[in-house]
Amino acid sequence: MEEGSAKLGVEALLKEENAGFEFRLEAGSEGLQRAVTSPRVQKPGLALSGFPEELHRGRIQILGGTELQYLGGLSSEERTFGLETLMSSDPACVVVTRGQAPLPELVRACEERGVSLLVSDLVTGELIARLGTYLDDVLAPTTSVHGVLLDVLGVGVLLLGKSGIGKSEAALDLLVRGHRLVADDIVNIRRRGPNLIYGSGSPIIRHHMEIRGLGIINIQDLFGISAIREAKKIEVVMELAEWSADEEYERLGIDDHYYQVLGASVPKLRVPVRPGRSIATIIEVAARNQLLKAMGHHAARAFQDRLNRAISEARPHPFDTDSVE
Repeated sequence: MEEGSAKLGVEALLKEENAGFEFRLEAGSEGLQRAVTSPRVQKPGLALSGFPEELHRGRIQILGGTELQYLGGLSSEERTFGLETLMSSDPACVVVTRGQAPLPELVRACEERGVSLLVSDLVTGELIARLGTYLDDVLAPTTSVHGVLLDVLGVGVLLLGKSGIGKSEAALDLLVRGHRLVADDIVNIRRRGPNLIYGSGSPIIRHHMEIRGLGIINIQDLFGISAIREAKKIEVVMELAEWSADEEYERLGIDDHYYQVLGASVPKLRVPVRPGRSIATIIEVAARNQLLKAMGHHAARAFQDRLNRAISEARPHPFDTDSVE
């Protein structure tokens, strides 16, 4: 499992058509090869007055109406100094909003530093909101694992285990029961929040499964569009392991175990596989139990509490004379 962060070039950002940025290039074509390294966009603020401490390298710098009005009210020397301070942060690119004409000094500074100057017709707030959502997704930390990702009763279940353990077969059994496939064999994982991870399939093998003895099958063709989905939040990880008499397995389920991926912790279960055990049924019940836990009901802990109360109520009081002969 290799972890990393996606990269986004300014040229790709300029050519993005689906996000509705409405960008056009005004200057600094040499800067199209620069990379956006942070999902956070920035308005330079006090940096335009020569205060560079809050500027961060590799970010998109946004200049709206307020910034351009401020720059326009400065003397030529002050304006040049403010723009030099902005460029010293080595921004990924500079964006002017509201379709405003960039100041000549800004155009010149971008050309000299090799920084792309883009103009958008969107208002500043709308552009920042769209960029934030887009960059959070594109630049999110990513990794991939060998496994199967399913949507079981609305719960994202990631099946792990060594090759040949029966992950795909268990998934196929669940598909027959009406659940949905997200990815088989290679699961691409992306973190979209402090403890939120989403999985999706590889574009090449998406909607396909390999079943030993059958070969490659197309789930969408066999079961219909309702049997698949493109991505799903991963809410529980189930590791399938060969049964071993020498190994202790969870019997009560009181203690929670977690799978660490991309800095996020996901509830994890380790399920032994042996003839006679219906793994698909166990997975389905695990999904139902996860739904209960999400609603605040932990069955194993509730049982332990009842058991402890029963034991406490049955234990004789040390000063109960009726219990002493």
